[in-house]
Parts: sequence; structure tokens; C-alpha cells
Amino acid sequence: MAEPAEAPAALRHAEEVMGTVFSFDVRGGEPGAVRQALGTAVAGLHRADALFSTYREDSEVSRLARGGLTVAQVAPEVAEVLDMAAEAERVSDGWFSPRYRGSVDPTGIVKGWAAERAARLLAAVDGVCGVSVNGGGDVQMLGAPEPQRPWRVGIADPLRPGGLAAVISAAGAEELSVATSGTAERGAHIVDPRTGRPAVTDLVSVTVVGPRLTWVDCWATAAFAMGSRAGLAWLESLPDIEALLITAGDEVRCTGGLAARLG
Repeated sequence: MAEPAEAPAALRHAEEVMGTVFSFDVRGGEPGAVRQALGTAVAGLHRADALFSTYREDSEVSRLARGGLTVAQVAPEVAEVLDMAAEAERVSDGWFSPRYRGSVDPTGIVKGWAAERAARLLAAVDGVCGVSVNGGGDVQMLGAPEPQRPWRVGIADPLRPGGLAAVISAAGAEELSVATSGTAERGAHIVDPRTGRPAVTDLVSVTVVGPRLTWVDCWATAAFAMGSRAGLAWLESLPDIEALLITAGDEVRCTGGLAARLG
């Protein structure tokens, strides 16, 4: 009988940054190389905070909003994120917006982008077989934690504190991400870009599943603002995207292919 494959070494780390906690779980790789890459990834998160925070007057986004910088003068990371935010706005027909009260504010895309970038940096280390980066509940997964065992992510039930609405499995996927937008933890913080006021919707949460956290984070926000009927129809139209929507009336609505990701 063949011996079971040895579980790869795990390196775990939690970092408070960008107003939340980023949790890292890295499997495999030479420990010294992984620790060095982790240091680089963490430094990248703090740089993102310094560049994008709307709470820091000296951040490039704050200076851009005040007119102290032009788009041509910003750091490459800021230019990249603004380009991606403009694409998210186009794909969502304006339901995702990189502006708030008329000023530049790419907050809705930055956290997912930063977590995905950190995960990909760590996955590039020789010998690493699996990476999970959780940024405040939104997760980018690459590879697998162990042979024959995929990453799994629990989706909090917004109507039953402490309970789970579903468990998403990354089985069969080299990369998978999960992002949730809703009112359970932060209240009515999602803005309808067409009115500039909190979104009036029948939803309490939208969880979106897809390859890249940068995009699923945007799509969850946009779909929540749309409401359950329009949001579900739009999410169904996006390639490689699945979703779970929960209404205030405790109705669960899913995209057609989500069942393959439950487990």
C-alpha cells in the first residue's frame, strides 16, 4: 500500500492593514524563501494603504481627489487600479463606481486587488503548492493546501450570526476567489452610484465566486446595488462567475453553476 503523501509545510501570518486583517496561509516551498516573499507581500499591502487610503491626507488618492496630483503623476499601482476600476464600471454599466460624492475613490476595488496581488507573489515561490490570502473575509486561493484536499471557504449567514449559509470548495480549480458584499457587518455602506445614497435593495448579502478576487469583489458590490433580480441576471451573464444571493426575506438565489462549488 502506498504511503500517504506528506502534507506540505504551512506558514501562517495575520497582518493588520488597510483597516482590516489580512490572513495568509502558504503551503510548501523553502521556508526562508517563503518568509522573504511574505515580507514583500506584507510590505506591498502597507504601500497600498499609503497610496490608496482615503483617511490619509498624504495618500495619492486623497491628493488626486483634492487636485494636488493628476492621473499622469500617480504611482504605477494607482494608475493600474484606476484603469481596472474604469473597466469594472464599464462591465457593470455604472453599478460599480470608482468615485464617491464626485471625488476619485477606488476603495471598492483596492482590497481585492491587493489581496490577489499578494497571493500571486507568494504562489510564484518555488515549491509553493497552495496559497490562501483572506482580506477581511474576501479570499483569493491558488493551488491546494494538500494533495487531494482543496481549499474551502465558509460563507457567513447574514441572518443567523455565527451560522454558515454555504461552504465553497476550490476543488478542480487552480485559482478561485470568494467575495461577499452586504449589510450584516457594516450596515448600509454600499452606495447606489446613480443616486449617491445608500443602495435600496431587497438583498442582505451577495457572495461572488470566480478566478480573480479583484473582479469578484467589484461584482459583489455592483450586484448588491442592483438588487436580487437584476443582480442575479447580470451575474449569470458573466463568464466564469457564480454567486449566492440572500434577501432580507431569507430567500436564497443562486447562479446555475454554483452547485459544483458547494462542499
